[in-house]
Amino acid sequence: MNPDLDLTLDRIIRAPRAAVWRAWTDPARFAQWFLPAPMRLRVDRLDVRPGGALVTRMSDDGTAFVPHLDATYLVVDDQERIVFTNVIDSSWRPTDPQPVPMVAEITFADHPDGTDYRVLVRHGDPSARAQHEKLGFADGWGAVTTQLAGLVE
Repeated sequence: MNPDLDLTLDRIIRAPRAAVWRAWTDPARFAQWFLPAPMRLRVDRLDVRPGGALVTRMSDDGTAFVPHLDATYLVVDDQERIVFTNVIDSSWRPTDPQPVPMVAEITFADHPDGTDYRVLVRHGDPSARAQHEKLGFADGWGAVTTQLAGLVE
């Protein structure tokens, strides 16, 4: 972890690791928690494998959906780690994503109380990290992690 480039979130989720993993890998479950409520998420592609696509759309009202995330999975270690990036889109084209380019690494480990859940979001330079922090990384990723926990606990 490089504090000049990275943002993190750590939480113990009081559910088995398999349940938390399913919430990341099942499209119907993923759609229930990956955006802060009351926003709605539509999953267009959730191909959880190295090189697979993560494509979502979002809506404020549940009717008009706009692009949200077009990303590629880099690493998928069953029930242990998911790494994806929005710097390469789902068709494997380099992109300049807005509002911030990133690589997100999610790790899952057993904990006596459930799952040790960790998020590490890497940025290419300090200004991208600062922008992501200013846009509300802690509140946004914190809110969706609370929603994830609510789904699986």
